[in-house]
Order: sequence, then structure tokens, then C-alpha cells
Amino acid sequence: MSKIGIIIQREYRSRVMKKSFLLLTFLTPIFMAAMIILPMWIATMKDETVKNIIVVDRTNELKDVLKTNEQYTFEFVDESLEHVRDNQQQSKKSDNLTAILYVSDNLVENPNAVTIYSEKQINVELKGYIAQELNNYVRDKKLEALNIQDLKEKIEQAKSDVNISTIKWDSSGKETEGSAEMALIIGMAAAFLIYMFIMSYGSQVMSGVLQEKTSRIVEVIISSVKPFELMMGKIIGIALVGLTQFTIWIVFTLILSSIGTAFLGPDLSTAAMTETAHISQTAMTDADTADMVSKVYSMLSGFDFVKVLFLFLIYFLGGYLLYASLFAAIGSAVDNETDTQQFSMPITLPIIFAIFIALYAAQSPDSSLAFWGSMIPFTSPVVMMARIPYDVPTWQILLSIAILVGSFIASTWLAGKIYRTGILMYGKKVTWKELWKWVRVK
Repeated sequence: MSKIGIIIQREYRSRVMKKSFLLLTFLTPIFMAAMIILPMWIATMKDETVKNIIVVDRTNELKDVLKTNEQYTFEFVDESLEHVRDNQQQSKKSDNLTAILYVSDNLVENPNAVTIYSEKQINVELKGYIAQELNNYVRDKKLEALNIQDLKEKIEQAKSDVNISTIKWDSSGKETEGSAEMALIIGMAAAFLIYMFIMSYGSQVMSGVLQEKTSRIVEVIISSVKPFELMMGKIIGIALVGLTQFTIWIVFTLILSSIGTAFLGPDLSTAAMTETAHISQTAMTDADTADMVSKVYSMLSGFDFVKVLFLFLIYFLGGYLLYASLFAAIGSAVDNETDTQQFSMPITLPIIFAIFIALYAAQSPDSSLAFWGSMIPFTSPVVMMARIPYDVPTWQILLSIAILVGSFIASTWLAGKIYRTGILMYGKKVTWKELWKWVRVK
């Protein structure tokens, strides 16, 4: 086995066997699956406690408006508000009472003439339900006062929900359904993942190099291998750790999500979606829910996820290798964590700017800023992934990858020269001028 292979194996094994790696690798999919399943499960849970509301209505017009149902019971009494409150306190019935609704005047003329009294703070759902019913009542009364026949029905009939379908066709004329919203979600999710992995594993390379340098372990290692071999072995080894972790996350999240969805069952899943829609005041029937699920699957089928995943891996590796080589050079040039900030800031700024360009590119994928952002190697891994779902021309993708690979080779050569000199240098405050001298040394 080559010396670089031995270093790769050492870096890989030492990191994947750590407790922190194992915990993060296997707990993250559980957390991600829980984020998918728990909202669905919670949405199916209902408070079966019936809320009892006593209504003191001075207008005597609301008995047909506030009707008892499975969640709320409305008891209308012809007594004063003070008498009702005193009676509840004296008879110790307050445990069975949720609230007292007091309507003091005609709501059409005085919309503020309604108050809810309660011993405990009521929830938003109860207040929203009462407000909705009373608003509907006031609206109907105002429409009646206008003496326009069937206006309410005409307004309902005039409402329209235009549903725009987006269809893409290829060179052969084949049509597939697309989705601008889905493209935005997929593109930005991929861009943020690239950013997260590059920053996380790139900084691990810098920390690993710095740790070996400060502990003087590197002096022993350099006696057996060349500095460039050590740097490349460390970079590639940590890259394999990242790919392993990413693969486990994807596989376990899909497995756990499938198990959780199967456990809930199709009926509960449909109920969860319906309940969620009801909470947002967009009630959906089972047929509507099934139609929505069908549309989501149809939109997802319009995306080439194999292509997206393949390019994700290419840009992850290219971006990581580019930044990791520079982070390795920084780690070799300094003696402590504090000094790394001086040199790492100019390197991390482009990848941070890339996120902002990606946000713009997701809205305008064919703009000049998006194009150049996906060509400049320091921003292309993030920006291009935000553009991929919008069917970027193949020549742009190939050109971007070629520039990224060329930049990685150049940065590796540059970092190797710095690494060779800096890894065995101690006690000297390094400056940018000093780094340039190391690069120029033959």
C-alpha cells in the first residue's frame, strides 16, 4: 500500500471510530426522521376535552350562531354577567367552566361589544373559533342590510383558485411536469448542504494539521513520508469520512421515515394533512388531500434526482478539496487556534458570499451574477447547486467543473509549498508576506 493510502486509512479509521462521530452519524437521521414524522403524529392528536362556554347575550340573536359541537358546548343564560360569575364561584362549578362569553350590544353597530371572561387563560383556537363565527354573523347581517339578493352566494361563486401547471419538454418533445417551488427547495437545500459540509470538514483538516503540529507528532510522521503525501492523505481521508457520514444520513433517514410513515398508516397520514390544513383554515377533504399528494409526486418525478445527486457529489468533492487544501496550508503555517482566524477569514468569506449569491440565483438562475457565481471556483459549488434544478445548460456545468478541478490542482500545489515549509516551523509569527516567500521557494 502506498504511503498516501496508509495515511488515508489512518485518518479515516481514527475519525469514524470516535464516539462523537458515531453519535452524530446515527442520531442525526433519527432527529431528521423525527422532524418529518412527529408533526404528522402531533397533527392527528386532538384535545378530547369539551370546552364549556356560558353565553350572556344581551342581543338574544346568537343562539343560532354559536352552536354546540364536539369541541365546544355553548349554554345561553338570561342573567347578568355578575350573577353568572358569582354563581359559578359559589357553586364551585368553575372546574367545568372554560369561559363566559358576554355580548353587551349589537355587533353590527358595535363590533367591540364582545368580551370573554375566564379564570384561566383561554387558548388561541377557542378565541379564533368564536371570532370566526361572530364575524360570519356580522357579515351576513350587513349583506342583508344592503338588500341585495343572493349576494353571499354570488360572492362564493365568484371566488376562484387558479392552479397553474408548469410543463417542461425536452429535445425529443417529451413532456414532464415541473414545479418552480420544488426547484427552489431542492436547489437551496443542496446549496446549504454543500456549504455546511465544506465548512465543517474543511475546518477539520485545519484543526487536525494544527493539532499534529503543536503536539510535535508531525515531526515523527515527516521522517517517513513527504509533507505533500501527508497533506493529501489527510485531505482525502477526511473527505471519505464526510462521504460516509452523508451516505449513512441519507439511507437511515429514508428508512426511518418510511418506517414511521408505515406505522402511522395511510389513514393517519391523510388525517394529519387534513388537520394541518384545517388549522391553517384551509380545510381539505380526503379527495383534496389525495390529489395534493398525487401532484407532489408528479412534480418530484419531473426532477432528475440521479443527476442532482451525481453533481452534488462532484461539487462537494471539488469544493471540499479546494478549500481543504487551503485550510491545511493555514493549519501548517500557524502555531495556535488564535492565529488561524487571521488567515482563514479571507478563505471563508467567498463561501459565505456564495450563499447570498445562491439565494439570488434561485430566483434568477440565468442572470449574469448567477452565471459568474457558478463559474468562480470559490463560489461555484454552492451557486451551481442552486441552479441545477433549473436545467442549466450542459456546457455551463462542464465548464464550471473544469474550472473547479483546475483550481483544486492549483490550490493543492500552492498549499503543498506552504505546507512543506510551515509544518516544521515553530515560534515564528507568520505574515502574508512570509507565506508568499514560501510559495516562491523552488
